Amino acid sequence: MTDDPARPSIAFIGLGIMGGAMAGHLQAAGHTLHLHSRTRAKAERLIAAGGVWHDDPGDAAAAADLVITMVGLPSDVEGLYLPPGGLVARARPGAVLIDMTTSTPSLAVRIAEAARARGLAALDAPVSGGPQGAQGAKLSIMVGGDAAAFERVLPVLQRMGTNIVRQGGPGAGQHCKMSNQVVIAGTIMGVAEGLAYARRAGLDPALVLQSIGTGAAGSFQLTANGAAMLKGDFAPGFMIEHFVKDMTIALAEAEANGLDLVGLKTALAQYRRLLADGLGREGTQALAKAYAAPAAG
Repeated sequence: MTDDPARPSIAFIGLGIMGGAMAGHLQAAGHTLHLHSRTRAKAERLIAAGGVWHDDPGDAAAAADLVITMVGLPSDVEGLYLPPGGLVARARPGAVLIDMTTSTPSLAVRIAEAARARGLAALDAPVSGGPQGAQGAKLSIMVGGDAAAFERVLPVLQRMGTNIVRQGGPGAGQHCKMSNQVVIAGTIMGVAEGLAYARRAGLDPALVLQSIGTGAAGSFQLTANGAAMLKGDFAPGFMIEHFVKDMTIALAEAEANGLDLVGLKTALAQYRRLLADGLGREGTQALAKAYAAPAAG
């Protein structure tokens, strides 16, 4: 690295709800940030604090020791990293590229191979914890890629998260995130169905939540999203359209490995119906709406 090894300069690309908070922690820790986002306004706070804006993401990568991306879709990731003039082509010699987007394992492998051919290292490092985890620097970060590169950037990752585990080689971080999304899909569907059952049985669902929240059914989804369901608060922590993207990736990966995940298929079908109803930008807790219809007959 050409900058201070203890405080490498970082190109941070993608400054949405998650990325903006994550980049802020790195800046507060003394890293010089080279910034790019589709909307410059999202970078203004970081620019005012000393971050350097670049109109082109490749220019940001060329100016930094590390490159971190936090964007929306696998197509966004591919479009950033792999074209001529993309991040792999423009990154400094010896740089480490870290994609923290939830994307496909196969794309993570392709990026790692392209980076290796240029003498670079690439890690896939998707996160879990939502906006609260990003704001509190308490994300769970699931990493795939070269072990030496992981150790090299671990102090940077520790500025953004508290549970950071290398799962294996390229793509392993994304596979771990798919496991995470499969668990969430089944859990949040169970929360919605459990509360719907309580209502239909004539119980006060708030009292039911009070009872079961500290028992064997207890989970973040139950206490946080269950409470939001009861309040009718469907503001997004994680939007349905993004969750559908993740579940679609997970289902394709499962089927490619000969695995039939019935719960995932059911949850995805429910969420796709909400997406078709124009609810894609509501939070995942809006699944409760799928169980809100009055009793038949």
